[in-house]
Amino acid sequence: MSYHPLFNNPRIKEQICEIGRRVYNKGFAAANDGNISYRVGENEVICSPTYICKGFMTPDDICMVDLDGNQLAGKRKRTSEILLHLTIMKHRPDVKAVVHCHPPHATAFAVCREAIPQCVLPEIEVFMGEVPLAPYETPGAQSFADTVLPFLKSSNTIILANHGTVSFGKDLEEAYWKTEILDAYCRILILSQQMGGITYLNERKSRELLDLKKRLGFDDPRFHDENCDLCSNTAFRDGYKEGTAPKVSAFEPPPSFPGYLQKPTYEGGAAVGGAGNVDMETLVKMITEQVMSALK
Repeated sequence: MSYHPLFNNPRIKEQICEIGRRVYNKGFAAANDGNISYRVGENEVICSPTYICKGFMTPDDICMVDLDGNQLAGKRKRTSEILLHLTIMKHRPDVKAVVHCHPPHATAFAVCREAIPQCVLPEIEVFMGEVPLAPYETPGAQSFADTVLPFLKSSNTIILANHGTVSFGKDLEEAYWKTEILDAYCRILILSQQMGGITYLNERKSRELLDLKKRLGFDDPRFHDENCDLCSNTAFRDGYKEGTAPKVSAFEPPPSFPGYLQKPTYEGGAAVGGAGNVDMETLVKMITEQVMSALK
């Protein structure tokens, strides 16, 4: 394979190998599963090769492709699934790194095509938000890569139906970190369900987390869409074809709260809407006061 000046980047090659070791040691990629990439130029991407265990890569194993998938450098052949990475990079110029793997707990949601509940864990609300589910296509072809297109504008983490996950960001650490936090959350959800079920945050607390997210400078579809329900996985509804949107079936349905841009339904800090999430003591007090006032 011909020499390319941007291919001589030992730091990025070693970072790809390091992320590969983390993915493998975490159990996110068995045997030869998964692939990792980093954009080093306007049209150049360094990536992991095909048929290699991500836990035992060396910088000498890494290869380079252009944004159309043509191999530019490297002793080993590039992975066929690089098209997924390149499609993301083409449509998201801000993205430089992509990690695709099969974290078991998140992939369980992918196999069941189960929507990942929102308004449950503060870290997820602030650092991740709603996670869309791309429809299934046979991996390797451009048709598979294109399944993520409807969700790229508003997400940096996508579950691939019956396959795994793909996460991306400005660097390899960020891209991998999103995968790790997603799988940890999915594990918590599964364990919680075994212990009796999850508890949703009430409207006020959910809004406080989104306020915090905005102050920290993170974006969220709920900041822009007035009709996007606070907790009900509706941010990506326009990207799903009829009948393909993930549904909540393994968990209690989320409460129905107005969107972030709409007027809250609680007064004085006490939520008055959303089944199962009302501050019951406050609500009973409010109702009692109203009844006593009416009897005077």
